[in-house]
Amino acid sequence: MKKYLIPILAFTAVATAISLLVPRVHGQGDTAKGLIYASAEKATYTDKLPGVQIAVIWGNPDTGPNGAFTKFAPGCDNGMHVHTNDIWCLVFKGAYLYKDEAGEKRVGPGEFLRIPGGHKHWSGGDKTEGVLMYVESAGKFDKIDTK
Repeated sequence: MKKYLIPILAFTAVATAISLLVPRVHGQGDTAKGLIYASAEKATYTDKLPGVQIAVIWGNPDTGPNGAFTKFAPGCDNGMHVHTNDIWCLVFKGAYLYKDEAGEKRVGPGEFLRIPGGHKHWSGGDKTEGVLMYVESAGKFDKIDTK
């Protein structure tokens, strides 16, 4: 029985850690208990960056995982930058413009883009419509300018 005690304790410790961490990574921790309903049309937006407004749906973009409706003004230019954490974008209206070393993408309504944390890219909004999208982050939202 003693020879099984250490593996059993190790397994229990790992299983406990996973059960505590995984829900928070996927936005299902303390900040997202229960049903969430939100309307992009009725949301209250605040300025986040020049030309960028957000309406936080769950979580806190300043401290951890979160989801928010995000608007880029027409012609918004966010320059070259990286984010510390992965970002998931789902476009509703307009177009999210994206560039990296592999080329350019125009992400339109009904289209999805995942940007890995640490991946250098440029982003902006369509020159005429800008963009309205849902953006989710695995951790706090940041924008670190690069050249």
